Amino acid sequence: MTRSRPALLAALAPALVLALPLAAQAQDTTVSHGLSPFGDLKYPADFPYFDYVNPDAPQGGTMTFRGTLASNTFDSLNMFILKGESAQGLERLHDSLMVQSWDEPASYYPLVAESVEYPEDRSWATFTMRPEARFSDGEPIEASDVVFSLEMFKTQAEPYYRILFEDIESAEALDAHTVKFTFADGAATRDLPAMAAEMPILAEHYYADVPFDDSTLDPPVSSGRFRVDSVSPGRTITYCKDPDYWGEGLPVIVGKDNFDCYTYEYFADRTAQFEAFKAGEYLLQEEFTSSIWATSYDFPAIDNGWVKMETIPDGRSSGAQGFYMNLRRPVFQDVRVREAIGMMFNFEWTNQTLFYGLYERSDSFWENSDLQAEGLPEGDELAVLEPFRDQLPDTVFTDPAASPPVYSGERQLERSANRAASALLDEAGWTVGANGIRTNAEGDPLRVEFISDSASFERIILPFIENMKRVGIDAVYTRVDSAQEVERQQNFDFDIMIARIVLPLRPSVELRTIFGSRGAEQPGTLNLAGVSDSVVDALIEEIIDAEDLPSMTARVKALDRVLRAKHIWVPNWYKGTHWMAYWDVFGKPDTKPEYHRGTDYWWWDQEKYEALQAAGALR
Repeated sequence: MTRSRPALLAALAPALVLALPLAAQAQDTTVSHGLSPFGDLKYPADFPYFDYVNPDAPQGGTMTFRGTLASNTFDSLNMFILKGESAQGLERLHDSLMVQSWDEPASYYPLVAESVEYPEDRSWATFTMRPEARFSDGEPIEASDVVFSLEMFKTQAEPYYRILFEDIESAEALDAHTVKFTFADGAATRDLPAMAAEMPILAEHYYADVPFDDSTLDPPVSSGRFRVDSVSPGRTITYCKDPDYWGEGLPVIVGKDNFDCYTYEYFADRTAQFEAFKAGEYLLQEEFTSSIWATSYDFPAIDNGWVKMETIPDGRSSGAQGFYMNLRRPVFQDVRVREAIGMMFNFEWTNQTLFYGLYERSDSFWENSDLQAEGLPEGDELAVLEPFRDQLPDTVFTDPAASPPVYSGERQLERSANRAASALLDEAGWTVGANGIRTNAEGDPLRVEFISDSASFERIILPFIENMKRVGIDAVYTRVDSAQEVERQQNFDFDIMIARIVLPLRPSVELRTIFGSRGAEQPGTLNLAGVSDSVVDALIEEIIDAEDLPSMTARVKALDRVLRAKHIWVPNWYKGTHWMAYWDVFGKPDTKPEYHRGTDYWWWDQEKYEALQAAGALR
């Protein structure tokens, strides 16, 4: 069929010559070098590189850092399916048509694509691809590969991707280097061209012989700048640049990933990991534990100036970290039970006693951003909520946006919290029995289980559990290994678990997988709480359909307010910064991108490394 296509096109050429002007007259289109939700691109078509990079950064060396804290092991190089536990850094293997800039909230510029064309209603988007683009085996990246990739994500990938791409109805290869995406009738299309642009590109010819949905440790033929160099399952993985990578010198590549290789080291526990960092076995670490940051960075390499500590501002939303309650469980169906449980977490005491006062309390899913709801709803936000008034609690309109109670921090459990939580549980029909455990009318105990694979969280969870027991909740803590935690999270097999979800500043269709009813039904999504609510679904669709930034902001605030009123989580804490520690062997650009920690733009400084070697600091 492919070989007969040129002859077919030649036969149709006269008809095409006549048809194309009519089509152009019927629908005006935009041809652009980039995409953003509201058309506000910072960089012009001829930009040489992003403002936050050093275009003359030296190339070479190896960046080493620890593997993700979400898991202490891995057994798969397939990041797109539920089977197995995928390694960190696999995104380095896969290019996309366009990539995001990190000094804008949500703008995308060409990588495999050269340009994009779309109509005013964004009902479709056509990408012109670079003919020089190649896979890791030297085969050309063509439009048919993009079509294949979409088909895999919509049919064989984990549910997260299926929901993410469900409004992309189809992709069509118009020729070898032109691919057209058509979006579903009635879909909110504002972000769909960018969604298509950011989709990883897979090699169709490779998966002709390799099942896409298999967990494997065999490196795939891939489209990105890096290749898997070495793998030791559960211990370490190294990615190195392809010396023949076709895209060197592109504006979106200049100054990025300046190391020849990136190595991720995995450790059985955080104690072993931290000792390895102190010994220089890996070179860069972001610290997430306040007690360690406050008390443990006092080893000789710090004193000698060999290891640097920095607090780096983070311009993104700080992340919705909290104890998520699984509303799929009958015990959490009553909002009064959920609110009472939230009252038992004493953040002020925890912050003073365990965190050295280094955190602030979260109350919003878009904490530390202009998208969080505050005070009473008014103006545009109130107008968004008004049509749903009869489906929402009165408090959404009469009270400030729900926030956790503030305690003195003088004792682990405040008497006022005890009284208020007990009253809510009484109202919900959970009464205290002779054994001190609350039961409902059927005699079922009010029992909840916390799960975590983190030893460092035990010191936080256990006082929380003690407080819950004082009001008659039979709360227990179960320590699981990382593989169990991942499996139980994917299958929603938990009562309460800790998670952190970073929500974008220009939210869109990903909200369906986090708070939407479809996400509640599908394993592997981020709808951990199991939110399934018609008002939430409607607000998500309104956000996706927002035509300008003010309307999007008002709609996100409305969603934030409604979610907070549901008490689906016990909010944790935030700091709005990154705690970074690193051996002093790196160079850095003068400017850090506002919406990224910036480490992807560092480089190896050989003189610094040799100085540490001479001092006996590093081997």
